[in-house]
Amino acid sequence: MRLLITNDDGIDAPGIITLAQTLATEHEVWVVAPDKNRSAISSAISMDVSLQIIKKRDRWYSCSGVPVDCVISGLRTILPAPPDAILSGINKGANLGTDVVYSGTCAAARQAIISGYPGIALSIENFQNRNKWNFKPLADFVRKNLRELVSLCSPEVFVNINALSADSYAGWKLTRLSKRIYNNTIDTFTAPDGSSYTFFKGGGVTTEGGGDCDFAAVNQGLISIGRIHAQPTDADDMKEKGLKLIL
Repeated sequence: MRLLITNDDGIDAPGIITLAQTLATEHEVWVVAPDKNRSAISSAISMDVSLQIIKKRDRWYSCSGVPVDCVISGLRTILPAPPDAILSGINKGANLGTDVVYSGTCAAARQAIISGYPGIALSIENFQNRNKWNFKPLADFVRKNLRELVSLCSPEVFVNINALSADSYAGWKLTRLSKRIYNNTIDTFTAPDGSSYTFFKGGGVTTEGGGDCDFAAVNQGLISIGRIHAQPTDADDMKEKGLKLIL
């Protein structure tokens, strides 16, 4: 298969290097990734600015833009022929539940579907030691099951895969999205010139969802596989409410 691989951690991130090298043993791999970390940038796209594309080596390119830019640039200007699938990751840090809204990793997989190609987002999490990351087991799982995972995509749906940073997994599970509540804090500061500044500090995350959600599966040592609509869907629950508006 011909594969386009991108991420939001940057082209030198160990996750994308591990994934690309692992899949290149059996497939034709092309890498187009941001030239630096672009995490949590969601589905942003660069407008009215030129993008610098640098060939690092054969089939490896950096892009000065964001993950969606990388997908579009790869499809339109770099790959010699259409890919069979587009993969994003492996991200350092989970993209579970509500994270999908903000994730640049998931945005690239979403853009794949919007562009007419299967899209798969890949992420690992380490709740115990944020300084230790093992990407190879998940990369091997993808290599061994790539065609099956691609078959889970549809013209409307991309696949979001999450797992622990571990040496092995207890199994895999098809999951639904959890709900993530971000207990963020913000500091404010007034400079001597009177300008105001805010500093985003982040905070702990509270997760809600039953035993069939993505967070629960990952917590149990399973590989979570979710199928997510790329396009927003209408909330049609008001159609039978007899809504009356006045002009």
